[in-house]
Amino acid sequence: MSKLQFPVFDLGAFEQADDAGKRTLGKQVDDICRSTGFLAIRNHGVSQAVIDAVWSKAQAFFDLPPEEKQNARAPYKGYPYGYLGPELEALAKSREIDSPPDLKESFNGGPLRQPASITDPEALAFCYAPTIWPDRPDGFVEAWKTYYASLEDLAARIMRLFAVALNLPETYFEGFIDAPISALRALNYPEQNVPPKPGQLRAGAHTDYGSLTILLPQEGSKGLEIITPDGQWTPVPPVPGAFVINIGDLMARWTNDRWVSTLHRVVNPSPQDGGMARRQSLAFFHQPNWNAEINVLDACLGEGETVQYGPVLSGPYLMSKFKSTAA
Repeated sequence: MSKLQFPVFDLGAFEQADDAGKRTLGKQVDDICRSTGFLAIRNHGVSQAVIDAVWSKAQAFFDLPPEEKQNARAPYKGYPYGYLGPELEALAKSREIDSPPDLKESFNGGPLRQPASITDPEALAFCYAPTIWPDRPDGFVEAWKTYYASLEDLAARIMRLFAVALNLPETYFEGFIDAPISALRALNYPEQNVPPKPGQLRAGAHTDYGSLTILLPQEGSKGLEIITPDGQWTPVPPVPGAFVINIGDLMARWTNDRWVSTLHRVVNPSPQDGGMARRQSLAFFHQPNWNAEINVLDACLGEGETVQYGPVLSGPYLMSKFKSTAA
């Protein structure tokens, strides 16, 4: 899959189009989401200054000595936010596949606000648990929160695009995502000085759990791969100035598998391809409201088709998936 083949969508053009133009552009997105479930979004409206600030602060955090990073560690196994050190997660386990732990470390943060209506103890203890912030670098928290808010807005705009692509009213999903339980994750794949264990990847093969993921990979980096319709693992190239978007499990359930929650992984490229070098990315996992009930959409049921999924609640579904990945 070359850069020319990887689909790149102009979000600004969609937002400025009239109703007929939006339907035409929505059809393009429907076609993409039926095949790979991955596309790049450009003209997205997120300030480059906001992106640069969080990127540099995340890099500075990962550059800290290990003992200092541990001051912001998640306090116990299964806690969702804070620093997660190297080889403490195996994403392939979310698919019930035993694998060595992934060759990565991460910092994770949750929602910036807690609605007064949320009283479910599980929600308060999990999705609305406090983020364990680091003391350094200076400005980390501010840069993180600004980027999180920008990506929350972008995700809501993409959900409007998705609604049009599914022949729904543009505002259809708004009631499901007005108090989202999204998470932002900064990922560092450290420089590899020793060969990985057999079967060990930077991130094991997995699907994402929510409605959609907004990924910012490192420019020029290699390693992200998806399963394409021909069953082959295929590289996904970073697209300068664009975010990489992929469909999550809940969107696949909403659409009765009309849209693909694509299996993806981060492999260890050869040393000649920079496989031993450090790699960074930022992933925003957009997740509907804790109590949002996800049912197959009538618009995605053709004549004679059967419902593939029963209803699930967004929050408990996310919690079960997350807890299955602890190495």
